[in-house]
Amino acid sequence: MPPKDEALVLKQFREDLVKEDLLHEGDSIGTDDETLLRFLRARHFNLKNAKIMWKNCYNWRETTEGVGIDELYRQIDPFDYPERDHVFKFWPLFFHKTDKRGRPINIHHFGRINTTELYKGVTPVRFWQAFLVNADSLTREVLPAASAAAGKRIDGTFVIVDLKGFGTGQFWQMKSLARGAFQVSQDYFPETMSQLAIVNAPSSFTAIWSVMRPWLAKETVEKVNVLGSNFSSYLLNLIEPEALPKSLGGKCTCEECGEHHEGKDRPEVGGVEGQVEMGKCAFSSAGPWMTGRKERREGWLKGERDIALSHGELQEYSNKSSSTSQPLETENSPNIQQQPQERADSVTSADDYSGPSTPALEQQMSQVSIHRDSDEDENNDEQSNAEEGAGKARQELFETRASQTPVLSVAS
Repeated sequence: MPPKDEALVLKQFREDLVKEDLLHEGDSIGTDDETLLRFLRARHFNLKNAKIMWKNCYNWRETTEGVGIDELYRQIDPFDYPERDHVFKFWPLFFHKTDKRGRPINIHHFGRINTTELYKGVTPVRFWQAFLVNADSLTREVLPAASAAAGKRIDGTFVIVDLKGFGTGQFWQMKSLARGAFQVSQDYFPETMSQLAIVNAPSSFTAIWSVMRPWLAKETVEKVNVLGSNFSSYLLNLIEPEALPKSLGGKCTCEECGEHHEGKDRPEVGGVEGQVEMGKCAFSSAGPWMTGRKERREGWLKGERDIALSHGELQEYSNKSSSTSQPLETENSPNIQQQPQERADSVTSADDYSGPSTPALEQQMSQVSIHRDSDEDENNDEQSNAEEGAGKARQELFETRASQTPVLSVAS
C-alpha cells in the first residue's frame, strides 16, 4: 500500500535523483511522475531501495550491449528488423491490440520455441538484442499509444503465455534466456505487467513452475493466473473477441490489419503437431502503437520529435491508416464484468488439465497463487545491501548471456 504522504515521497525521490545527476529532461527512461511512481511501488516506497533500483536501471540503459539502449533502439527497430519474421516463427512474442481496459496484450507462444531452428536464422547475440529493444518498446511506444487510444493513463500490459505443445525439453532449451528476460523486465521495467495469464498449462507445468517461481518477485507472482485448456471464457471476460487471436479463442486473424507490417501477404504459419496456428496475428503488431509509426520513427531518428504517439496525433493519423485497435471502453463502462476472485477453470482446481488429477498435483498447483504471500518483507537495510551488491553482477550476467552457447537439442 502506498504511504499517506505519497506526494511527499515522490517529490523527495525526484529531488534526490536530480541532485545525484540521475534524472534529466528528455531521458528515455521517463521523467514523468508515473514513471517515478513505478520504481517507488516496486520498492514499497522505500526511498533508499527505489534510488538503488533507479540507479541500476539508469546505468544499464547507458551501457547495455556496449552502446546503451537508446543507440540499440536506433540500430534495431523492434517492429521491423530483418530477422523478425524468422524469430517470431520459432520464439513468438508480440504485442497484439488491447483488452477491455485499454491495456496492451502481450502474447507468448512457448509451444513454438525451437532454438535449433531459431539460431539458423539469427545469432544468439542478435536475438538477445532484439529482445531488449522489444522490452524497451513497451514504455517507449506501446504504453503511450495505448494511453492515447484509451483516453486515460495505461501503465501496464496484459501478458498471455500459451503453453500448448510446450514440454520440459523446450523449457530446458530456453531456461537461461527466459530467466534473463524475466530479470530484465523486473529490474529495468518495473510495474509494467498488470496481469499474467498462463493458458493451456499441462500437468508437467508443476515441475516447470517450481523452477521458474524463484526467478520472479513476489509482486509478480501475485499477478499470475495459471489455467488449463478451458481458458476461453476467462480471456473473453477481459478481451473483446475481435481483439483476441483466433488461436486463443477469439475472432481475430489480422486479415484486416496486416498492412502495418511488410509481411501482410504471408500465408499462415502452419503448426506442427501439438502447436498452435498463429496466423497473421503474430506478425501484424496490430495496435494503436502502429498508427503513423513509420513517419514517427523517421522523425525520431532525425531528432525532430519523440517517437511516442500522442493523443492528438492519434486523431491526425486516423484518416491515413486503418485503425487496428478495437474501440476501447473505460474501466467504469457498465458492460465490463468485474474479474471474479476465483474461477472454476483456475489451475487450483486442476480440473482442466489434460493429465490426470491427483492429490499430489492439486497440492503442487495450490502453490500457484494470485493472493499475496504472508511472508514479512525483508529488512529494508538488508534489501538495500543485497540490491546494491547484485546490481553489477546482474549487468555482467546480462551482457554475457547472449554470447553463451545455449542447449540446442530439441526433446523428441
